[in-house]
Amino acid sequence: MDISLIVPLYNEAESLPKLYEWIARVMKENKYSYEIIFVNDGSIDESWEVINQLKVESLKLKEGAVRGICFRRNYGKSAALYCGFKAAQGDVVITMDADLQDSPDEIPELYRMITEEGYDLVSGWKQKRYDNALTKNLPSKLFNATARWVTGIHLHDMNCGLKAYRKEVVKNIEVFSEMHRYIPYLAKNAGFTKIGEKVVQHRKREFGTTKFGINRFVNGYLDLMTIWFLNKFGKQPMHFFGLVGSLMFFIGFIAVVVVGGMKLYALSNGVPAMLVGVNPYFHIAILMMILGCMLFLAGFLAELVIRNSPSRNDYLIKEEF
Repeated sequence: MDISLIVPLYNEAESLPKLYEWIARVMKENKYSYEIIFVNDGSIDESWEVINQLKVESLKLKEGAVRGICFRRNYGKSAALYCGFKAAQGDVVITMDADLQDSPDEIPELYRMITEEGYDLVSGWKQKRYDNALTKNLPSKLFNATARWVTGIHLHDMNCGLKAYRKEVVKNIEVFSEMHRYIPYLAKNAGFTKIGEKVVQHRKREFGTTKFGINRFVNGYLDLMTIWFLNKFGKQPMHFFGLVGSLMFFIGFIAVVVVGGMKLYALSNGVPAMLVGVNPYFHIAILMMILGCMLFLAGFLAELVIRNSPSRNDYLIKEEF
């Protein structure tokens, strides 16, 4: 099979028939063998009924296949993509949103870039957007600038829903929590480093309402720090906690010695000096030593957990003979 098209959706019943017709036309024109996997993320409208109707229609036309995954409740886009990736069978996997803001006409070029130019992943770049400039465009630019700096991946729109992947990529990464924003970074960490970008058309929403919320930017930065930390220290937590803990303990210890030395110096020279027990620097130093010990022990316990984890020796093998 040439292409698996994964469409996560939440309350998009109105747009699904038009999206399906558009996808089917593009696939027929380019003579692709394909499947469309609609992942219904707990919609409370008629989305699932529409997906079942589209399945019946695809069987009548005998062109492509419509598959559906329906969650009992809303879990989020990452969960939808995870299940879609797990079910995908095509050599190239393409994801797009169901709100008709992503154009299926981009599919042939995305497919070509994967199969002919050898990219592992191609991300869309909505260079010209029709969103609100203040509430979406500006925060998005700041977010992507931070993501480029942290991840080292120079994509203009890392969170674009329109992406194409080599099948091997989606089968070797795990999308969890809200990490769908950083799939290129997950792919890079898994060893798939040929990541490209394509300018794609951004269309105005025709039906329904946006699922956008300002909280996604706050969560996005927190998730970015999480994935960076897990990539850098996930297998060796002692390298972080042990280093920081030891450094804090050492600074605290030196501070205690300095405070004690100043007190002894004052006593030996008959100079009035503050009691060590009421000296604020002494308490700060003791606190740093305690926190240093706690961080060191946290790293030690984390190493014990990693040592007993069933995934401690999971490595991605590119070739073997």
